[in-house]
Amino acid sequence: MKLIVGLGNPGKQYERTRHNVGFEVLDELARRATVDFRKPWLAKAQTATAQIGGREVLLAKPVTFMNLSGEAVAALVHKRGWQPADVLVVSDDVELPIGRLRIRARGGAGGHNGLKSVIERLGSDDFARLRVGIGRAVGEREMTGHVLGRFSAEERRALEPVIVTAVDAVEGILANGVEAAMNQFNGTTIERK
Repeated sequence: MKLIVGLGNPGKQYERTRHNVGFEVLDELARRATVDFRKPWLAKAQTATAQIGGREVLLAKPVTFMNLSGEAVAALVHKRGWQPADVLVVSDDVELPIGRLRIRARGGAGGHNGLKSVIERLGSDDFARLRVGIGRAVGEREMTGHVLGRFSAEERRALEPVIVTAVDAVEGILANGVEAAMNQFNGTTIERK
């Protein structure tokens, strides 16, 4: 892996929403690596270079809004001559409950418009992804309102250790590979201590 991308929407109004879990994981990665994100200049993403899992990697948070995330990812990949297989994308997943992570070496978008954009712009689904469970909408709430909504206080408390474990998973992917990280992190439920 050379590029770690967290998916989300830019702007204060979207901070700490369900759809911005990818940004939260990247922020925690940057904090652990003691690096700061640079504002985008020509790139369509905030970026930071970090040493993680014994490797130098580029961290990126697209500023294109979720449904156009692929523009930023493709620009970064093509500018550096990288391949889709050099990319790890961190995103939210409504199909997973809060407390669950899912790592895959490749695959489809699973109904996620940010992942769909990345697949379309890279012309490939051959990139790793780490999905962070945000749970399904309860009752009559529509999907857009759910993913753009904030977590309840109880959900936020449950999410905090998940963010930390997601960062551990990224570090594991970089240090030991996707398959080893899948074996370690997939299928486990992360609970608040």
